[in-house]
Amino acid sequence: MPVTTDIAASYRRPGAVVKHLLSRGPDEPRALAYLMAGCVLMFVANLPAQARKAHLEEGDLNMAMGGALLAIVFILPLVLYVLAWLTQAVARMLGRPVSGHGARLALFWALLAASPLILLNGLVAGLIGPGPALTLVGAIWFGVFLWFWLSGLRAAAAIGGEA
Repeated sequence: MPVTTDIAASYRRPGAVVKHLLSRGPDEPRALAYLMAGCVLMFVANLPAQARKAHLEEGDLNMAMGGALLAIVFILPLVLYVLAWLTQAVARMLGRPVSGHGARLALFWALLAASPLILLNGLVAGLIGPGPALTLVGAIWFGVFLWFWLSGLRAAAAIGGEA
């Protein structure tokens, strides 16, 4: 299935999509591609807010974009790898073993699948700015991200915890 079809299907049954992705077998390059695509989309979503801030404060947009690029595309993936490892460790302690690949794929897929909402969040941040609309869209994005992530973890735990 194309990635866009899987993203759309995640809004109906996220656990089933992750189970389908895991049924292909361990594929670290694919998981890394999901992570990097999600981070790049998050960076793109951040650009309208950076442009708004630079315009209103008469700051340097290039510096803001460079900082966002470093943080979102280069540092955030490392943080997410550590978070996936911690998630795997906690799941094992709770008696619900999840493979390392399963924990990574669930987290990385949740980030990519929720990317349409993070793009909407970026548009609201850039066009409307801080306020109740931005808070609402951000809360919806975070809720959907958690739903996708936890559903993916549940699917990965159902498959098993082979390393």
